[in-house]
Amino acid sequence: MPLLILLMLLAAGAAGAESATPSLHIGVNYGANADNLPSPTSVATFLATKTTIDRVKLFDANPTFISAFAGTPISLAVSLPNSALPALADKATGLDAARSWIRANLSPYVPATNVTLLLAGNEILLSTDTNLILSLLPAMRRLAQALKAEGLTGVRVTTPHYLGILAPSDGIPSNASFRAGYNTKLFPAMLQFHRDTGSPFMVNPYPYFSYRPETLNYALFRPNSGIYDPATKLNYTSMLDAQMDAIYTAMKKLGYGDVDIAVGEAGWPTQAEPGQIGVGVQEARDFNEGMIRVCSSGKGTPLMPNRTFETYLFSLFDENQKPGPIAERHFGLFNPDFTPVYDLGLLRDGASVAPTPSPNPSPNPSPKPAPSGGGKWCVAKDGANGTDLQNNINYACGFVDCKPIQSGGACFSPNSLQAHASYVMNAYYQANGHTDLACDFKGTGIVTSSDPSKSMY
Repeated sequence: MPLLILLMLLAAGAAGAESATPSLHIGVNYGANADNLPSPTSVATFLATKTTIDRVKLFDANPTFISAFAGTPISLAVSLPNSALPALADKATGLDAARSWIRANLSPYVPATNVTLLLAGNEILLSTDTNLILSLLPAMRRLAQALKAEGLTGVRVTTPHYLGILAPSDGIPSNASFRAGYNTKLFPAMLQFHRDTGSPFMVNPYPYFSYRPETLNYALFRPNSGIYDPATKLNYTSMLDAQMDAIYTAMKKLGYGDVDIAVGEAGWPTQAEPGQIGVGVQEARDFNEGMIRVCSSGKGTPLMPNRTFETYLFSLFDENQKPGPIAERHFGLFNPDFTPVYDLGLLRDGASVAPTPSPNPSPNPSPKPAPSGGGKWCVAKDGANGTDLQNNINYACGFVDCKPIQSGGACFSPNSLQAHASYVMNAYYQANGHTDLACDFKGTGIVTSSDPSKSMY
């Protein structure tokens, strides 16, 4: 494709990004540990008619909440309490117990309510109760058998894991593995269960609980130098990307890289302890916008490109009765009156816009960049290292639409690393005020006022 046409397409996309970028579907955790929340029926109606949220995760099997979503297109993930699992794991009586639980808690509401996931407890491997841990996989198997026996074949079984299931490492994704013992005695059999049943391996990655002031930009999808993985030659500029690829690496090392990964919880608070750096409305917006781009847009991660992940943001509302630090009560996306705490582009009625294509990495980004950057373009320097150019693509595609350079895309040809890198580098440059900083890319980009199509063709 001639570069001039390529850049014209890019400019049109950049110019319309503010108004034309479609809102992306996403899931949300619906906790109710609060005394000021609207009724479940009004919540279900709001989500179904006013937002692009298409799935909801519940922390229990409260019948009022499940029935509230009857007749809506919202799919539900329903949870069993941790304490229920040992009885379900019993070899002699577990299946009967599982069928009884399903008859009491799911059968009366399905299919009127679209329940698609049944979660066997929550973060069981955090427990110090060995019996509970040993009950987890047998209970999951009994639940899957019981769902089939009761005719609820559209409900999949999984369980959310905390990120501590990984062995301590240096943060390099290719070095990741599951903890000793789990990697031989638990996860091979559990991942086989997921493969056999078509259910996702669910994790709760929380960059919020891992960041330090010096890694804040890395956690919030803001411009940063990143972490280089020498084994894969990939540079990670997002902690969530690195966490997801670490999980994938651990799974692949056991031979289960084909099993889907779901994100059960992840979010960022808007308030925390006085003096805590890196918490606020802008930080929460930046993190959640970045996570939606990674999980819902089809961008994927460096090791899992072009994939989407079933994802549940944490959380729908602030929960003013939760114990613990201040932050625990301030992860909400919406206020009790359904106004957004901040804009993530989740409303259907035009009151809110889609996540912006960039988290404002330039010092003074232009709100509406000129179609051609004022007659300027950003291109890859001649002779730039191929690894650097690929890293530029990985980075920039976190903020701009890179589908045109994918196979079958309008600008896939010429199919060269130099041309593809120039496309995405210029996309990033156009979307971020066409400043020199937005075209630096560690010295591999150059701003030109000459039409690249005339010099290259």
